[in-house]
Amino acid sequence: MAPRHMLAPMLRKVLFAKLHRCKVTAALPDYVGSITIDADILRDSGIRPSDAVEIANCRNGERFETYVLWGEPGSGKIEINGAAAHLVEVGDPLIVMHYALMDESEYQRHRATVLIFPDSNAAWRATRYEPR
Repeated sequence: MAPRHMLAPMLRKVLFAKLHRCKVTAALPDYVGSITIDADILRDSGIRPSDAVEIANCRNGERFETYVLWGEPGSGKIEINGAAAHLVEVGDPLIVMHYALMDESEYQRHRATVLIFPDSNAAWRATRYEPR
């Protein structure tokens, strides 16, 4: 009998892209919901509008999931909308994580894109995570 991992294809949820310590520019509780992200940041990270993301607030430890909306290019916007706006304050550093389902061959080829925000949402450094 073949080993279990060879019997059927398996998809794993793995990190696709991450925004590390981007800053909240607005918290809008009366909005319908979501996170609005500058289109330039979306382009460089590979995250797309409507993608689901998990968000960790580095100031208070709150974690929540929402979906992405397109923000004006060059605006630096990281806006938390709807009920989740109560979990953040303007200026909070966030980690935004986007996951993807991949089989083993996709995983072996994938390198997660990570944008690191040292000071503001206007400047970031890109890196990649290598699988081991």
